[in-house]
This record gives sequence, structure tokens and C-alpha cells, in this order.
Amino acid sequence: MSDSGSPHPAASRPSATDSVSPAPELDHASLHHAIMHGFVERLRPPTVGELCDVFRRDETEVRGALRALADYHGVVLHPHSDEVCVAHPFSAAPTTFVVSVPDGRRWWGNCAWCSLGVVQLAGGTGVVRTTSGALGDDPISIRFESGRLMADDGTCVVHFPVPMLRAWDNVVYTCSVMLMFRDEQQVDQWCATRGIAKGDVRSVAQVWELAREWYGRHLERSWRKWTTSEAADIFRRHGFDHRVWALPVAPGDGDLTSTGGAERF
Repeated sequence: MSDSGSPHPAASRPSATDSVSPAPELDHASLHHAIMHGFVERLRPPTVGELCDVFRRDETEVRGALRALADYHGVVLHPHSDEVCVAHPFSAAPTTFVVSVPDGRRWWGNCAWCSLGVVQLAGGTGVVRTTSGALGDDPISIRFESGRLMADDGTCVVHFPVPMLRAWDNVVYTCSVMLMFRDEQQVDQWCATRGIAKGDVRSVAQVWELAREWYGRHLERSWRKWTTSEAADIFRRHGFDHRVWALPVAPGDGDLTSTGGAERF
């Protein structure tokens, strides 16, 4: 398979026979499922028109569902249309991370964390390619085989400068600065040059284990976002205890105490 992607099951207009059967349910989980499988199978998200065909709904209803999914933090839409730009861990636009798998498929990952998530969703075997600090002159390749990070590629680090509590304030920016580096000294130099406060620095091996759990259910029909309390628990379980990962949680309901409303990750 090449960059053109594999053939996608035909999403034809409803026939007379189809019209007697109920239209597929259109909710967060089913819409997310269609978008994610578009990325996996066709290397891109389905368009609004294609989603109208899949769910046998009119454009107004599909656009409304996409906007609701974006409000739920399930996708990021183009600012001047309702086409999907991002469905984590995939990006529909070029980024500084390219993920490739042996059958020839290639995707853009939004950030270091997302790119490892793409490998997980693609079956656990693949290569993440980027450059240190996204500066273009120090290529990094991270290889995975059958879910294992290859030891000779496991010495690089990932920098997380944006606190998770603020990640969705501007999630595209958050992802754009979540980069790989050769070592922590390069992180220090990059932060000093770019005027970006240093956050948490983790080994690729640590982030890989986090990504495997974080993105592990993203292809499931029953998908839903992690609540804040669930996200905080995942971070703790993987030893991500730096202040960047702190998520104040109201007792019992997964709400952020700072906002009084349930956040979703």
C-alpha cells in the first residue's frame, strides 16, 4: 500500500432498499469511529459530504454533530469550515512528525505523544521520524516492532512545556511544541533560545507506555474521552508526577475544580 491508501468501503448514496432500514446512529462515538477509520484506512479523515453518505443524514445535521464532537474535544475542525483537521493522534495537515508502517502507509502525528499513539493504533510496528526540536538539522528515527521500542533508539526524550490543565486552550499550539530531542541538554538550549519555559522531560520509552494506554481504545466503537479524573489516574499510574501533569479533580465527578465543569481529555 502506498500514500494513496487502501480502498475504502464504498459509502454510496442510499438506495431504495436502504431507505427502509434505519440510518446509522450519529453520536460522538460513531462519528469518531468513522473519522478514525478514515485516517487508518485512507490516511485522511472523511469529508463532510462523505460523512453525510455514511450516516445518511443531511449536511446540516452532520455539521452540527461535528461541531458537538469538537466541543467535546474529540476532533479539531478547520476554523473556516467543519472539515476535520485533527483527530488525535492523527493530523490531516503536515507536521514535524511522520509515522510509517511496513505496508507503506504514512501519517502525520500532531506531536511526539500523538506520533507514538499512531504507532499503537497502526499495530505496534512502525517508525516515527522527526528532527530534534523540529529544527530540521538533526534527524531522529524511533523504531517499534510488535509493540516494543527498539533499545538502540530509546535514548531520546520528549519535552512537555504546556501544563495539561491548559492543553485545550490552544491544542494545536500545545501539540506543536511537544517535541523530541536527543537529550535534556538540547531541551534546555531550545527553551532558552525560543523563550519557552521548560516543562517536563520524559524518555521516549516512558511516553510510549503512556501512549499505548492513552490511545488504546481510540478505534473502538464504544470510544469516549477520558474524564479528568481518569486522565489524572493514568498519569499517576505511569509515574508522570511533574506539575505539568497536575489536574485538580473535584471529588467523585471528574470535574476540574477550577472550572466547575467536567473536562474531557
